[in-house]
Amino acid sequence: MSMTPGGPDYLDASGPVEATPDNDNRKRLIVLGALVAGGAVVAGGAWAASSFFSTGSQPSEALPDSTVAYFSVDLDPSGGQKIEAIKTLRKFPGFTDKIDLETDDDLRERLFEEITKSGGCEGLDYAEDVKPWLGSRAAMAAVDLGEDTPAPVGVVQVTDAGKAEAGVAKLVDVCGGGEEAEGDVGGWVVEGDWMVLAETKDIASQVVDAAGDGSLSGDASFEKWTGQAGDDGFMSVYVAKGVTSYLDDLGGFSPGSMMGGDLGMTPQETPEEVPENLQQMIDDFDGAAATVRFDDGAVEIEYAMSDYQPDMTKYVQSDQGVSMVAGLPEDTVAALGFALEEGWGQAMLDYAKKTLSSSDGSDIDEEISQLEAETGLAFPEDLETLLGDGVTISLGSGIDPDAITNGGPGEVPAGIRVKGDAQEIQAVLDKISAQAPPEMAEFMVVTESDGYAVLALQDDYRGKLESGGDLGDNDDYAQVVESDDAQTVLFVNFDADDDWLVRVTEDWPEVSENLAPLSAFGVSGWVDGDVMHGLFKLTTD
Repeated sequence: MSMTPGGPDYLDASGPVEATPDNDNRKRLIVLGALVAGGAVVAGGAWAASSFFSTGSQPSEALPDSTVAYFSVDLDPSGGQKIEAIKTLRKFPGFTDKIDLETDDDLRERLFEEITKSGGCEGLDYAEDVKPWLGSRAAMAAVDLGEDTPAPVGVVQVTDAGKAEAGVAKLVDVCGGGEEAEGDVGGWVVEGDWMVLAETKDIASQVVDAAGDGSLSGDASFEKWTGQAGDDGFMSVYVAKGVTSYLDDLGGFSPGSMMGGDLGMTPQETPEEVPENLQQMIDDFDGAAATVRFDDGAVEIEYAMSDYQPDMTKYVQSDQGVSMVAGLPEDTVAALGFALEEGWGQAMLDYAKKTLSSSDGSDIDEEISQLEAETGLAFPEDLETLLGDGVTISLGSGIDPDAITNGGPGEVPAGIRVKGDAQEIQAVLDKISAQAPPEMAEFMVVTESDGYAVLALQDDYRGKLESGGDLGDNDDYAQVVESDDAQTVLFVNFDADDDWLVRVTEDWPEVSENLAPLSAFGVSGWVDGDVMHGLFKLTTD
């Protein structure tokens, strides 16, 4: 796994997924899963505009608590988020030109049309063969059934069990080769309001039986992490701690991989010995979840995951950098703010030694010693001095592409503000500028302003940074930044500087028209106890 302050975390796989041999039976199974279950999941990307996650029964009820990975979407046409999604995306000409979707459209039918328009299922009719039984919710999952690898499973909501059995049988007949098909084309079991699809009927039955003993929806870890990911949305993702037991011999899992040739996780060759720090991260991982939702003209992605690197994240829990962003000029176009607690440099160095070097870290020590001798810099002390107690990197108003093209970096209204001793910071910059080309060295000069060191490419913008402002009171900022909790923040205001993004793309009208509805974008990151949180939010005018 990896973690970037304020940014998304990723669960790293141990290697690339290897495709299994291509064969007709597997292709037919893929067609079946794509039409009935996987199609609805893939639609979460292509049809995110039309989806929402409402209250009521969810696919997690049909899966056992041994599920290690889960990805669900909801195409229910009656919820408020569906209306919000379509209203939001209809602001973009590219969306209406390509999709032309109305709030009262049957999203399942539109999805069916997209999946079958290639002509692979001639003779299949949505109104007669699919609509009478297909519900609005679906999920893909990886379920631990006690085997060497988890079983890839699809779950689809059904409104009529009998019609669902007949409908899927016809899907297999029309899309999977009919009587001429050889071998098993997959299996399914209908239980209550849900159809469970797997590589074989036996596997599907095992999943149903296991869910009867304890469902994912009632699992304490699932409830904890989906709850930590905030309010309900139209798409949900969950990864259980149990997934780590497969990391030694699995190439990885993603919803997309289940729709490909391998339909799931594939054993991989792994190193004989897992590095100590990586093994500790694996052991400390306790789960994660994410939710995607629409709300009042905005789309949000919120995630929560266990703090599997507490020895590192303890250095990023100050809100000093966020407070500094709130004090930037109100017409700021974009800004990044963060703070690192004292001792972070040595901690990063120690981490690098464990991760990148030999067991005793001697090779990194040698490289650092050589670099210090050549530059006069002291590591990591000078790095900690440069970043002080908080940092903002920002871009101000007055962006002029022609001036920048003709005049160079000095025409860019960009700068850095550091909470720290300006003289000490300048001393470190002097060491760096001595090694840099003259055209770069001229920009490595800081000025002091009320406890802050200011460095800017443009003199006018330097003055604005020295004076500060009240960006935190800006409505666009308040709408996309989780100001009460954030410890790291990224903010972009598309409305600032006379709709700067529209201006700089005006030579490409089609692009410019589709960027015009954007208002602001924010990323907020914070650590609360043993949980790491992140919120991505994009608003429209």
